[in-house]
Amino acid sequence: MNITDLLKKDTIQLNLRSRSKAEVIEELVDVLDRAGKLSDRNGYRDAILAREAQSTTGLGEGIAIPHAKTKAVKQPAIAFGRSEGIDYEALDGQDSRLFFMIAAGEHANNEHLETLSKLSVFLMDPAFQERLYAATSEDDVIRAIEEKEAAEAAPVASKPVQADAPYILAVTACPTGIAHTYMAADSLKQKAEAMGVDIKVETNGSTGVKNELTAADIAKATAIIVAADKAVEMDRFAGKHVIEVPVAQGIRKPEELINRAVKQDGPVYQATGKSGQQKEQRTGIYKHLMSGVSAMLPLVVAGGLLIALSFFWGINSANPDDPSYNEFAAQLMTIGGAAFGFLVPILAGFIAMSIADRPGLAPGLVAGALASQGNAGFLGGLIAGFLAGYVVLFLKKALAKLPATLEGIKPVLLYPLLGSFISGMIMLLVVNEPIAALMSWLMETLNGMSGANAILLGVIVGGMMAVDMGGPINKTAYVFGTAALTAGNQEVMAAVMAGGMVPPLLVALASTVFARQKFSKQEREAGKTAYIMGASFITEAAIPFAAADPIRVLPSAILGSAIAGGLSAFFAIQLPAPHGGIFVFPLLEGAGNVAMSMGLYALAILAGALIGALLLSFLKKPLTSSTQVQSKDVA
Repeated sequence: MNITDLLKKDTIQLNLRSRSKAEVIEELVDVLDRAGKLSDRNGYRDAILAREAQSTTGLGEGIAIPHAKTKAVKQPAIAFGRSEGIDYEALDGQDSRLFFMIAAGEHANNEHLETLSKLSVFLMDPAFQERLYAATSEDDVIRAIEEKEAAEAAPVASKPVQADAPYILAVTACPTGIAHTYMAADSLKQKAEAMGVDIKVETNGSTGVKNELTAADIAKATAIIVAADKAVEMDRFAGKHVIEVPVAQGIRKPEELINRAVKQDGPVYQATGKSGQQKEQRTGIYKHLMSGVSAMLPLVVAGGLLIALSFFWGINSANPDDPSYNEFAAQLMTIGGAAFGFLVPILAGFIAMSIADRPGLAPGLVAGALASQGNAGFLGGLIAGFLAGYVVLFLKKALAKLPATLEGIKPVLLYPLLGSFISGMIMLLVVNEPIAALMSWLMETLNGMSGANAILLGVIVGGMMAVDMGGPINKTAYVFGTAALTAGNQEVMAAVMAGGMVPPLLVALASTVFARQKFSKQEREAGKTAYIMGASFITEAAIPFAAADPIRVLPSAILGSAIAGGLSAFFAIQLPAPHGGIFVFPLLEGAGNVAMSMGLYALAILAGALIGALLLSFLKKPLTSSTQVQSKDVA
């Protein structure tokens, strides 16, 4: 079946009159209804609105594909509309100009659904989009689609995949399974081909699971990308690095996702034996948390380093009343402080947006700002983000029955107004005071730690940095260190960075000095790079070694990092910057003078790296003969 069997002249509207998202939906529903494609106009419109409530179908790049699969459809069809630009809440924040409304019957057959999916794939081609923009008549639109179908049907020679290319798996799924599922799959496959990466993509669409991943595929895979807005079978990926994102990211960010998969930049999945829906909820909380943390970290690094740079002129050089005052240092402190001022609101805002999509951003920012003003700190920001996100989700359900004419004002008026008011009042009346008291007690306890207690804390946070090397445990330790830093405790941050620098350094030492014969040539080359990455506080450089041999690498790394963190605390080293590795060593304090502090801190890190490297060298098994042959072939 061809697309033009579903898209006819009477379902094409080249000049939409609509000026809002709600009006576009109404106008295109009318087009389908007048063409006799619907048995229940209002029922079909409600199904479209229900799909939009789950997540916007405004894909960005000027494209929107509202769609629904419902018994209100009499005959499967496609309506096409074009406008000068309408705010359709697109993922890229830009106006949408091309609209394809897909109507699929409740019992639509596979042929119909695959044809609708084919259209969504065609829309990934910018040249095809331009032809639709330039069309002057309905016949031009039909002709563009027919020629595109003919061109896609012609055989095309595929590019050879490199022999040593990583093998990436992906799963794509959206609630209706007739558009985003296949667009994400095609986007990932096209980008992987261009990058020379071998990929297999399973689609969980309305036609069922296609190209299903086998046990052999999963065992062989470097990592798995799950781009889905509905539950999919996950326990089969136990023990593998899994990157979970909304299906829209598979469409818009294929290169970023593939690069992350190649680097195994995702947590190792742990099977639960629970249903897909239960697992989706559990991982959803982590996903929302990491959305906020990821958005906040650039501000932490930028603000922290700017503040740290101001200390070059003296610890009080930004104070006009101090003899060491320097105007440039004061300016650095002001800019860095401004960046730090956004930490909690951004954390809360992006958590809320991850939960409730764009309508959650404003209430999240407001609730986060109130947490910051109320001295509730990072913990208050976490509560604010989740609170605002779920308040907006509640509002979406509570306001779902409002007339369709009010649909356009929900995201710009009702959600931000009511969401900010409700979450803000809860923060002021319920959350801020007890959380501020808790944070004050926690920071007083940290600042009062000395002797064995401080060393134990350094051992714990240092070891946490090596447990998953960039995963949730690592990030928890890092955020804890930055929270202590903003509260004036610089020793925790020093222990955190020491622990984070050790894993790359110990695998570098083990693979290039102590046990070269136990590592392949490829690993030895990676070890050389790990020296630089470790010195720069980039813990993720050790991930390939840990993924290849976790039983031996992880205990060695955790022990080495714990020793480094404990020694840093024992020497009472203080670090005023949240990142930077050796480049911020001149800012170290706490051991009498800068030179002494630098020397002892370097000693702590080297001791951890040496002990970890020696343990790994002892535990590491010699290369098998097959591995040695492969290493020689690579050489």
